[in-house]
Formats: sequence, structure tokens, C-alpha cells
Amino acid sequence: MNSEEEFYDAETGLESDDSCEVSFKDACIYESKQTVNGKGPSENGVWERRTTLPAPMFSRNDFSVWGFLKKCIGMELSKITMPIVFNEPLSFLQRITEYMEHTYLIHKACTLSDNIERMQLVAAFAISAVASQWDRTGKPFNPLLGETFELTRDEEGYRMISEQVSHHPPISAFYSESLNQDFSFHGSIYPKLKFWGKSVEAEPKGTMTLELSKHREAYTWTNPLCCVHNVILGKLWIEQYGTVEIVNHSTGDKCVLNFKPCGMFGKELHRVEGHIQDKSKKKHRVIYGKWTECVYSIEPKVYEANKKAEKKSGGDSKKHKQEQSTGGDDADEMPDVQETVTMIPGSTLLWRVAPRPPHSPQMYNFTNFAMTLNELEPGMIGVIAPTDCRLRPDIRAMENGDIDTASREKERLEEKQRAARRERAKDEEEWSTRWFQQGNNPYTGAADWIYKGGYFDRRYSHLPDIY
Repeated sequence: MNSEEEFYDAETGLESDDSCEVSFKDACIYESKQTVNGKGPSENGVWERRTTLPAPMFSRNDFSVWGFLKKCIGMELSKITMPIVFNEPLSFLQRITEYMEHTYLIHKACTLSDNIERMQLVAAFAISAVASQWDRTGKPFNPLLGETFELTRDEEGYRMISEQVSHHPPISAFYSESLNQDFSFHGSIYPKLKFWGKSVEAEPKGTMTLELSKHREAYTWTNPLCCVHNVILGKLWIEQYGTVEIVNHSTGDKCVLNFKPCGMFGKELHRVEGHIQDKSKKKHRVIYGKWTECVYSIEPKVYEANKKAEKKSGGDSKKHKQEQSTGGDDADEMPDVQETVTMIPGSTLLWRVAPRPPHSPQMYNFTNFAMTLNELEPGMIGVIAPTDCRLRPDIRAMENGDIDTASREKERLEEKQRAARRERAKDEEEWSTRWFQQGNNPYTGAADWIYKGGYFDRRYSHLPDIY
């Protein structure tokens, strides 16, 4: 069986409009401490992270996507080895780490005494986790069994470790924690994907768990569904849709978020709307915005009054039923971009997306944060585990613009993985994970992978040779 790979993150959307700034002036804004231009502190000789990749992305114009994918209609894509032309130079384990780009939202939530205000920021964090995916037309490399990735960001106050814990099915487990023990964020992800002729549908499996130690709270949720349009013909674009429920298992509070499908005329493209309710189902706040731009919170009565005023003015006079096309030769044209999020007076701005660098389109549409993930900083070799993604030769070659070498290395690593699996089968040996173990989520009871600890003790002599 060939290596399993995910076509799950090839996602696109629209650029955040600077005109959104105009509506911010009337809103109460939670302050953030984001890095500027993807750089960390540069004073006193501290390492300054890169803001670009070693080489721009290659052209995909000479590759026939249809020639490859026509045999895959209706199949689960995790069972198929994908050509390297589909990839971006990151492992899926590194892609998971992009959930942490807006960690300042969690830090802020830890400082708040009101449980509803904390839930607002947890909701914003859950929404922000998918923001980095818009316009990402490449897919991450599927991690090899036993592959790991660690990320420590002292200036953002957290560290994270992830491991590929299963190959059939492909499961990635991760665990992150604040450096001062304020929170932990962990989960395991098993995406299921299918190709439907013109689109790829991804059904995320796995639970996200956030624990705030000071408040003795635990929140859980799952990610929305997504659909990548025009994988054969036309411009790639994505919609995320479905209901996401964030549950505070300590208080009984719940945030119900509706990631809206765009519909035939695209009026709801990228929009998110929901509410926060307590255990008695009383609504306290309404959440609205776009996962590609910004998210606001407002009192429910004010929101409903605004909606009624809109209807009277004819703003919602037409309702259009969403239509999905799964056949035919024409592209699913991306709906015209609607106006940016209109702030309702009295709203609180919870989060807004960080601008991407001007050269992002030539760099796989990476964010500033993503640009730093595969960088080998001085002193890393010999400190990070030998199974770390940054040491993978195929990803490194692709990042450097050497596609032929990247393709050969990818094939070599996949064959090495298959040979190792055959040896284990011959010896009747079971694969043993290093940093995570199978168990049940303590709050939902669902199957999960639990961090065993010990990674940062730096004892790596027992790790497999996967590269």
C-alpha cells in the first residue's frame, strides 16, 4: 500500500480588505501581542526569524491534474499517493502548528474573570485556527509514521510537540502548553477526504481540547467541514461549512458557531455566525464575522434589532437555496467577493487576521508565521529530535526549489516506510508510539491520543530512523 497523503488543506479564500479598518474605530478591541512581519525579537543578538523562503514556488501549469484525479472519483484520497506537484514545503504536522498563530487569544482568555468573556476568546481562537488556510492551493506532505515536529516560541509563551501516531488510518497527535502553565491545547486529527469530480470534500475527525488551568476549565470542539472547488479546472477556492460546538465542560456554557456555505450567489461566502449560551440555554452574546477577516461579539438584542432593520430595508429580501455541482466540465466559479464585514455599533472586535507579506503569492501563499516553520535555526541540529520535519530531505529540497530531488526523496522515504512495515510484519512486531498513547478524551469520552510527556527531556536515542 502506498503512503497515505492528505489533499485536505488545499484551501483558498479572499484577502483581508484594509477597508475593514474603518469599522474598527467604534469597536472595543482586545489587544494582541503579535510579531511584526514574522520576526521575533532582534535585540541583543536574539535570533530574527526569516520572512521569506529560500526559493519561490514552482509552476504547476504543465501538470495535468485531471489525468491523475479522474481515477479517484468517489474514493478516499488518503488511500492514494499524490504527486509532489500538489504539495507545499511543509509537513501536515507543521500545518497543525498553525493553529497556534493566534495564541495571544488564549493568553488573554486566561486573564479574564468572566466565563462568557473567556468563551468569546476561545471561540475566536477556534475560528482563527482555519484562517491561515485561505489561498493555500498546495497540500502539506503526509507525515511519515513516527515523524515529529516541535515548536517553542518564548516570546509567545508556549511550546508544542506533535507526532504521527498512525499510518493506516493517518492520525496526527499534538500537545501544546504555555511556558508558565496557564493552559494546554491538545488533540488528534484524522481527516477523511473524497474527490467528487470537481471538488474535494474534507470531513475532519478528532477533538480539539483547550484547558485553562487557572480557571479549572476545559473546552472541546471539532473543526468545520470544508470543500475545495475547481481542483480540475478554474481557480481553486474553498468554503468551510457546518456547525461547530464549543463546550465548556466546567460551567456548561456552549458556543454554537455556524460556518455558512456560500450558496448559489455567494452572499454567505466565508461568513461565521453563532451565539454563546449558558447551561440554561440563555443567550449571552452573538458572534459574527468572516473566518478570512475578523470576528465580532455583540449583545443578542442589539443583533436581532439590527437584523430586523436590515429586513425592513430589503437587505435580505431574497433567499437563495444552495446548489452544489458534482459533475460536468465547467468550473465552479468562485462567487463575487461581497463587502467586508460590516460592524454593528456596540460590537466588540475579538480577532482580525494578520496581513500576509506582499510576496506571499510567490511563496505558496504562506503567512508570515508559516514562513518560519521549516526554518533550521542556529543550534537546532542535535537538539531537536532526529525525526523532526525540518530534517526531512524531500521537504527541504522542495523548499529550496529542487523539485526533481524532492520527488526522488519523497519516493525513497515512502519505500523506506513500506520496507520497515514489512519487517515489522515479518517479526510480528507492533509499532510503538513515542510521545502519545491511545486513550479516551477525559471530557468527551471519545477515542483520543494522550500526550505521555517526556519529549523535552531530550532523550532521543530510542527514536526510529525514518529519513
